[in-house]
Amino acid sequence: MDKTTALALLEEELDRLRAESYAQVAARIGQGPLVISRPGPDGEFQIEIEFLWDHQPGGNLRVVGAVDDGGWQAFLPLTRDFILRPDGTFLDEG
Repeated sequence: MDKTTALALLEEELDRLRAESYAQVAARIGQGPLVISRPGPDGEFQIEIEFLWDHQPGGNLRVVGAVDDGGWQAFLPLTRDFILRPDGTFLDEG
C-alpha cells in the first residue's frame, strides 16, 4: 500500500469534516461510520470515519479516520483523528 497516497486521501476527507460546524459533526454521532471508497494509482482505498464523544455527550467530539487498501493492511490501517471543541476550535490549536 502506498502510505503517502493513503494518508493524503484520508486527510482530504478529514479536512472536509474539519470545515463542518460542531452541530453538523455532532449530528453524525450514532449514525454509524462514514465509509468511502477512493481510487488511488494502484487500486481502491477504503476510508472509514467514526464520530464519537471524547468524554461525555455535549463535550468534545472525536473524529477518527482509518484507511487501508483492502489487503492485509486492513488488519492494521493507517489512522488519523482530531478533536473538535463545542466552541468550534480544535483541541490541538492554541
